[in-house]
Amino acid sequence: MALEFQQLIYERPAPHVARIVMNRPDKRNAQGIVMTVELEAALKHANHDPEVKVIILAGAGDHFSSGHDLSGTEPRAPSEAQSQSHWGDFDGPGWEGSYSREKELYYEITERWRNCPKPTIAEVQGSCIMGGNMLAWACDLIVCADDARFIDVCGDMAMPGLEWAGYAWELGPRKAKEWLFTGGALSAQDAERRGMVNHVVARAELSRLTLELAQRIAEKNRFALKLMKEAVNGVQDAAGRRQSMALAFALHQVGHMQNMLVSGLPIDVSKLAPAIQERMRARGVRTSQPDPA
Repeated sequence: MALEFQQLIYERPAPHVARIVMNRPDKRNAQGIVMTVELEAALKHANHDPEVKVIILAGAGDHFSSGHDLSGTEPRAPSEAQSQSHWGDFDGPGWEGSYSREKELYYEITERWRNCPKPTIAEVQGSCIMGGNMLAWACDLIVCADDARFIDVCGDMAMPGLEWAGYAWELGPRKAKEWLFTGGALSAQDAERRGMVNHVVARAELSRLTLELAQRIAEKNRFALKLMKEAVNGVQDAAGRRQSMALAFALHQVGHMQNMLVSGLPIDVSKLAPAIQERMRARGVRTSQPDPA
């Protein structure tokens, strides 16, 4: 089956390996509605394809992902046909619509991608910013170029963390706190030392070595790979990962509401680039709406 996408490339670079490439290099592969819906379709297709055993997630161009698209050039929320959950009401009054939208687009969908039955590998180069970290964390393995930088500026936005907050599970609690408290960039080498990254390789060798790793994994029995993944994921979940992620999502919403009360916008934009500040102010968020009841 040939798949056609606006913002992705779906390819089969080797037997039993699917490679999904985010293809918005001019936007540093920012993830908006279109890409989110297409990632869901591509991952579903790869997981349902009996010939695929391993899935690679990559980004075209110099950078893996600049995170969630704040440009305002795409629809704010998915249509009913695009929605994968039953929450809906994305235009609801007060914070209902925004909560429902973030639960659908960021929390639930990333959790589903983390639980894809087949092994997934993130192939990371350049900048991996904010929501881009969520995409990488959702994968089972991360192979990154030696120039990769994992960037989080939630603190600059007066937010407690991302919608799907894997910090402590990826880095351990002390390094997670330091990264959140101070912000900035985590180098590929530091991420590897902390266990967040499996391998750091030369930029020129990134795609080749990631594919070689995928091919080695693909030599194993497909069902055994699924069971291995479910067993290890189950260890994290038994240790409280799911509950901690749900709490972090709720605290993320508290952060949005605090910012709304203070400034009328869901994030503090004062430390962001002027162009982003202008876009956020232009988009705005309705601070008061009549209750339809």
